[in-house]
Amino acid sequence: MGTRRGLALVMALAALAALALTGCFDGTVRSAPEAGETSSRSPGREETTPSQPERARAGTISIAAVGDVAMGITPTLPPEPATYFDPIEPDLSADVVFGNLEGTLTDVSESPKCGAGSSECFAFRAPPEYARYLHAAGFRIMSNANNHSFDFGEAGERQTIEALHEAGIAQTGLPGQVKVLAVEGWKVAFLGFAPYSNTASLTDLEGARALLARADRVADLVVVAIHAGAEGSDAQHVTGEEETYLGEDRGNAQEFAHAAVDAGADLVLGSGPHVLRGMEVYRGRLIAYSLGNFSGYHNFTLEGALGETVVLHATLAADGRFRGGRLDSVALVEAGQPVPDPDGSGADLVAQLSREDFGPHAVRVGPGGRLRRP
Repeated sequence: MGTRRGLALVMALAALAALALTGCFDGTVRSAPEAGETSSRSPGREETTPSQPERARAGTISIAAVGDVAMGITPTLPPEPATYFDPIEPDLSADVVFGNLEGTLTDVSESPKCGAGSSECFAFRAPPEYARYLHAAGFRIMSNANNHSFDFGEAGERQTIEALHEAGIAQTGLPGQVKVLAVEGWKVAFLGFAPYSNTASLTDLEGARALLARADRVADLVVVAIHAGAEGSDAQHVTGEEETYLGEDRGNAQEFAHAAVDAGADLVLGSGPHVLRGMEVYRGRLIAYSLGNFSGYHNFTLEGALGETVVLHATLAADGRFRGGRLDSVALVEAGQPVPDPDGSGADLVAQLSREDFGPHAVRVGPGGRLRRP
């Protein structure tokens, strides 16, 4: 790209972003894309602004990923938020670290989901400045494609995205959004899907295939986050069928994951059930159906399997195939703080569920949580 053309593009994006901040909402986000992403509202070729010089793809890339990330519900917040992730920070290390942001980072106080007379309503928000603690812990990209990203409406969603960006964290999961990161000279596309109107749709397979094909054309690797499946301690198994929770369609996680790989995805990262689920290798690609809860100060119920989780470390080859990795087992203590679990309970549970649900296609979990292909 020539210098003049590049400058023109940057100025145009800046102008669009300024307009977006004053734009109206109709239930979807109208913010202009960052460099390296497009959406259905901003058609055209994805561009990326590398953070370092481009180099030819070679070797492998490492991705660390966790499930649902929260830091409390205002005004019930950790007494020392700056050190909240300190016990687990060494595990959040890779070429890129991903998490599902289960909630909002906003000071908007009114929630459209918690109307008058609501006897039990879960609306998650923490202060916008908490984004810097997520960045300090190691997170570099997060998905907003989940059932809590719109807890405080359009204004809350917008402020959450702005807070992440200001802290140096990229985000994905909006309708039609493809976020491309420059990671060690690679172009890695991240997309997030959930069954909601303010997210890329989990239930529109045709639309998802088209979006993934677009991502696959411009990126070296494609990572897909899904927020899918029923919730709770009795929802640990992948059913291969449409799942519902409280009458809500939560999609068919396995059907979608397989379709995503068929369309170009190289890694699928699941969240939503609030418990760990098994992992399989499909067409050489790793699918982690649920990484469970990762953190939440009084956000989640933590009894039994609900308090067992992992940090997934996946190593991908240049062609996107899963080369191996490990599971660092994590326990949630003190109302939801993640700490290393030396007993390895999370990795053991994933191993068991994988064998039960996927048989010969299950990822193999060895000593120390080491992962290998079937």
